[in-house]
Amino acid sequence: MSSNKPDKNKRNKWIALINIPIQMGIIIFLFAWFGGWLDDKYGNTSNPNTMLFTLIGVGVALYNVIRQVNQLNK
Repeated sequence: MSSNKPDKNKRNKWIALINIPIQMGIIIFLFAWFGGWLDDKYGNTSNPNTMLFTLIGVGVALYNVIRQVNQLNK
């Protein structure tokens, strides 16, 4: 019985690691979409809001990854 617990815990870590890129993609996409929406709404032709919010989304996604990996290592 006790031999199944480490295997199950290892499997749960893999599931969490597989979800990280999906979460990163969703976060970055939503921030970029919001920036594009702002650019369309205010008529910006050089897309500064899209670039800014995409970079913010990358930062938030990286923070989320670091936080999740630190939680897995505990």
